[in-house]
Order: sequence, then C-alpha cells, then structure tokens
Amino acid sequence: MELQQLQTEYIPSKPPLRARLGRRIRDTYRYDSVFWRMAVVGPWGAAMFVFALAALGMPTGFGALADILAFISVGTTGLFIAAHLAAVLLALIGLPLPRLYAGTVIYALTVIFFIFWQDHDTVISAVTAIVLTLTGIALGIGAGMLRTRFSRRLRFYAAAVLGLLCVSAAVWPADNPAAYPGIAKHAAPIEAENPARPGHYSYTTFDYGSGNDYWRTEYGKEADLVSTSVDASLYIKKWPAFRTRYWGFDQSSLPLNGRVWMPEGNGSFPLVLMVHGNHLMEDFSDEGYGYLGELLASRGFIAVSVDENYLNYSVWTGIPDNDMKVRAWILLKHLQQIESYAGDAATPFYQKVNFAQIGLIGHSRGGQAVAMAKDAGRWFSADETLGDLERYNIQAIIAISPTDKKVDGEFARIKDVSYLALQGARDADVNDFDGDRQYIRTSFTKPSAHFKSSVYITDANHSQFNTEWGFRDISFPKGIFLNQQAIIGPKEQREIAKIYVSAFLESTLHGNESYLPLFQDYRTGLHWLPADTGYFGRFESALFHKMAWHDEDLNRGTLPNGGLAQGNHLTWVEEEVTNRKSVNKGTRAITLEWADRANNEEPASYSLSWNSSFLPRKMSTPPEILSFSIADRSFELTEPAASSAGLQAEVELQSTNGETARISLADYIKITPPPDVAFTILPWVEKRLSDGKYKYPQEAVFQTVMLDLAKFAKINPQLDLSALKGITFYFSEGPGKIMLDDIGIY
Repeated sequence: MELQQLQTEYIPSKPPLRARLGRRIRDTYRYDSVFWRMAVVGPWGAAMFVFALAALGMPTGFGALADILAFISVGTTGLFIAAHLAAVLLALIGLPLPRLYAGTVIYALTVIFFIFWQDHDTVISAVTAIVLTLTGIALGIGAGMLRTRFSRRLRFYAAAVLGLLCVSAAVWPADNPAAYPGIAKHAAPIEAENPARPGHYSYTTFDYGSGNDYWRTEYGKEADLVSTSVDASLYIKKWPAFRTRYWGFDQSSLPLNGRVWMPEGNGSFPLVLMVHGNHLMEDFSDEGYGYLGELLASRGFIAVSVDENYLNYSVWTGIPDNDMKVRAWILLKHLQQIESYAGDAATPFYQKVNFAQIGLIGHSRGGQAVAMAKDAGRWFSADETLGDLERYNIQAIIAISPTDKKVDGEFARIKDVSYLALQGARDADVNDFDGDRQYIRTSFTKPSAHFKSSVYITDANHSQFNTEWGFRDISFPKGIFLNQQAIIGPKEQREIAKIYVSAFLESTLHGNESYLPLFQDYRTGLHWLPADTGYFGRFESALFHKMAWHDEDLNRGTLPNGGLAQGNHLTWVEEEVTNRKSVNKGTRAITLEWADRANNEEPASYSLSWNSSFLPRKMSTPPEILSFSIADRSFELTEPAASSAGLQAEVELQSTNGETARISLADYIKITPPPDVAFTILPWVEKRLSDGKYKYPQEAVFQTVMLDLAKFAKINPQLDLSALKGITFYFSEGPGKIMLDDIGIY
C-alpha cells in the first residue's frame, strides 16, 4: 500500500519555446532534397524571364544585354534573400514541406505579379503571375526528375507537357483574316517606274550636332558640322536633374542634331525633314528612317532625320512638359539652322537647298508635330526667336501613324498644303486613325495642285515604320500580350512607306503628276504594293467641287446650294464621324441603314436633287469624275450581311433633260468593312489591357470612290453631263449600313 502511494506517473517536460524554435530553424532545409533543390531552377527562371522583360522596358542607355544582366542580378539576389527568409518563416510555423523551394515559388509569384501590376489590370497581373509561376514549377519539376533519374515520372512528365502544348495550340486564338477591298475592274496600273526604287542621284551622308554629345559620337566629337543649341525654357518647365545628368544638358541648351542624306550635283534640291515620335528616350529613334533617307536622296531630295530623343519618355524621369509643342518648335529651329548652313560656303548645304520646296515627315507624335510646324502661328506667333516663318515654304506634310491631341486647347488646321496620312489597322500604340482627323482639318482656299490623301493599311502596325523600334508597338513587359500573328513583315511594311512617301514627294515637290493616281485609287499601284495586306484610300484635291457635305447645318434634308436629300426604305441620319472609341473626328456625315429587301419590294435609296444643274456656273467644260467618300459600317449590325462580295449598290445620275444613267458600284470597286482586329492574344485580355483600349476591334474608315462620268454617258448617251441635277444611291441587298460624305465632281 505504501509502495503504491510512492509510485508516480512520469510526464516528460515540454522543451521551452526557445529550444523548439531553435530546433525548427536548424531543420529549415530538412525537406529540401536534391530533387527540390534542382526544381528551384523553374520558378527562378520564370521570375528572371519577367525581370528580363522589365529590363527591356526600362532601358538605362547602356544596352539591352547590360540591362538584362543587371536586372537578373538584382532579381537573383532578391530571390536568394527572400527565399531563405520565407524558408525560415515556414520552418518556424512548422509546415512539413520543401521550404526553400516554397520560398522560391512565393518570391516568383509575388515579383511577377507586381512587375506586371505597375502598368496593368489587377486580374491580368494575377493570372499572368499564376500562369508563369506554374509554368516555372512544371519546368523545375522536370529538371528535378532529370537530376534524380525518375525515368517513369519523366515519361509521364514529358507526356503531360506534350498534352499541354497540344491543348494550348487548340485554344490559342487563330489569325482573323482581314477583309481586303477587292481588285475590281477599271483600275489601270500606273506606267511610271516603281517609286520605291532608287533614283539616279548619287548621294553623300553626314551629320550635324552640338559637338559634345557623349552618347552618340556622330553628334559629339565626330560631328561633321557643329550646330547651335537652342533655349526652350520658355516652353519646358519640368526637366528632372537625372535627365540633365543623362544627357549633359537641360532645356536651356537643347541640341540641334540631324542625320543628312544629300544628293550630289549642282542645283538646289527640295528639303525634307523627318522626325520620330515618343519612343523610350534611351532607345534612340532618329536612325530608324535611314531607309527613307537613302531613297529620297537618290531621287533628288535632301533628307534630314531630326533627333528629338531628349524630348521622349523615360521610365526614370518621365517626359518633359509641353513636349508636343517643343517637338514642332525644334523642327522650325532645324530649318533656321539649315538656312544658316546654306549661306556658308564651307558647308555641304551651300547653295543646295530649295527653301521654296519643303516637305515634313513625322511618325507618331512627330506626325502631329509636322502639322503643328506648318500651322506654327497658332502656337508660336509671339516667339521672336523664330523670325518670319513665311520664308520657309512648306508644301508637303506626311504623317505616319500620327497622334492628334489638343495643345493649349488647339488643333493644327493646315491650309493650302498637300497632306498624306499613313495608318496601320493593327497599330497597338495609336490604335485610332488620328491622321484622318488632320485630313479632315486640311483645307484648300484656292485652286492649286495641292491634294490630301489618307491610306489605311489592313495589317500594318506602329513600330515597324522605324527600323529601330522593333516589331512590338508597346514596350515590355506589357508587349508580350500583343497578337503579332497577322501583322505583315517589317520589309513589306517599309516597302509600303517607301512607295507612298516617295510617290507623294515626287508629286508635290518635283511636280511629277504620273504618281497622282496612286492617291486617287490605291489599286493603280498594286503592281508595286505588297499583296498580302489590304488598303483603304481617301483623296481630295484643291480642284474638287464639293456638292454635298453635312457640316453646314443640322437638317438632314437640306444640302448646300439649295439641294434636297431624301431617303426611301431606309433610316438616314446626319451624325458625327467618330473613331473606334466613339470620339468625334471633327466632321459630320450621313448614315444610311436598311433591312433585307423582301420580294418585289423597291430597293432602299438615298437621293440628292437640285432644281437646276448642281455644276458650278464657272465650269467651262463638262465634269469628268464623280467622287464621294464611303465607309462600310455593316459590322455594327446585329446580323451583318453574310455576303463576301462587298457592298451591293448602284449609282444613278440625272441631268436636267430628265435622262438618267445607272451603274453598279461593284463593277468598279469592292467596298468592304474595315478589318476585325484582335490586338491581344486572348479576348479577355483585349477587354482589360490598358484600361480597355483594345476592346473595339473595328473603326469605320472612309475610302474615296472616283467614277468616270464617261461610263454613265456610255450607258445613256442622252445624259447631259454638262447639266447634272441629281444623284441617287440604290441598295439592293441587305441588311446594310454605310456612311457617306464629300460628294462632288472634278
């Protein structure tokens, strides 16, 4: 009994907390076997892939390779620290898993999310982080299996990866074929030589610059001519100190740097300035138009690529204020500098420049800047440093994928100058056809040889017009989401630019009228143009007699000069012309919409009529061409027409003697809707990326139809072309929706 009372139950004492935590820390890596240590390479690779993308999108100026190595070094150091800290924390919690590997996965998932999240939708960033991390995990596990010779598992892993690739190929978005305007009859090819071929001039190249640029020796110690720096302090107030340290100057001493291609030989030559847009500051842009400079010089133009890289955006310093205004101002300063050179017998410019024939070419923001330079008085009338700008006779403006934003509450409005806008439908940077807005605001106050034209290229993008900008329109990491499948190659896109730029300058500065039909009807140049894309062209010259437009009032039934409009079996309304985001372009047009026609029902029609001839009284000879602009908007219909034949319409003319003649539009040209563009790789990304910038796949684009009036007279010789009084458009098939504007004659 006493012995039983002496027996006590043994209860082991619990180690103190400090001892338990110490033991857990010592056992931090107990589950990280050779397999899991090898598998770390997967999530590390996923994270470093994104760090490399970030390096490409955040250049420092020391080169892409140096930037990538620096970013990966920082990322790897961060991973080493973060993964070990995470492993220790997981050990303290006591979770039985490979903790160093888990810390690596957590790091990869976190940094990928935050790198993308800086410039993206949260959902896109989260999904991207998960997908890339899971991909890294899968690859890492495969590496671990190879390292530990798990043959069965390796075969299973290989089969799983192959299956995943097959599924990805099945669900990946297919290329959406573009709706190209067809090659119809009655578009005889131009017989002149291909304007993209080099001309017969030999040429020299040289550079002028500040003489102290330490990033580019051609503008620094190796500059052929030293230029005078200019003070933009009146316009730029925000110029960070880091930008000054990078460039070696601030806004008070901006350099005038230019690359020159000059024809050899006597006589003066037209001067053409080319200017880039807002690319990354550290990734220089002015070299990217050498293909145009060489071509133009061989054809007798002095071509200068203007450096405005110091006005561009930088991830590290932002962008200077008023940059848009200063871009135009710098162009004018280059004209002054070249004028100074031209008066100096010691320079190659001496007696070589024809300042009565000047052309300006601009890309992106540069495309807006060239129009502003022509309309300089709107912004720079009080700037005494510019002097009398009338001495520079700017005759031609070319805008390639231009922006079009208000500057000081104003848009450029250019008059009595020839204007050309080129735009790619797959432009993921300036994805609205902003050049069309400037086309609308270009006007002619007197008869002349000037004209305006716009060309919408179905499969062109933004960047490939510049050889230095790569093939993606937005920088990394966001650039990985862009759909590149349907974009034409850089060679083809630049060939289009060469053809149109050269032909335009030959027409406007050399007076070579043989290339004019290219701008009236792109089909006349299809034997030169790349055939694997489509074109929508618009044209108007200073000799156009406009009979009907819709900006004069808000009454759909009245026309200028006393005319009347009438619609039958359709809805018709005057409304603003808008871009894909429903932003007004600055003009109005008539929209016609009709349903499918029942049997024996009269076709839908839209008629314009006058009590007497609508031809100008001063016209001494009968008109030759009926011209109008038309945009197919059938893509907006709930049930668009399934026919691939294009718009089925007829055009009828009536003369004062009561005679009529009607032709089928389809016999002369095929009118189709604009291309349905998928800018990104997946539809759900399309709706979210860049605040929904890409969620509108189509933009209604006008193209000009020019019909030979002799064709009408051939159908009915009694039609009096010298006394026309009515125009009627008939639409025999439906449903359909179009927009009409700028109806008149030549």
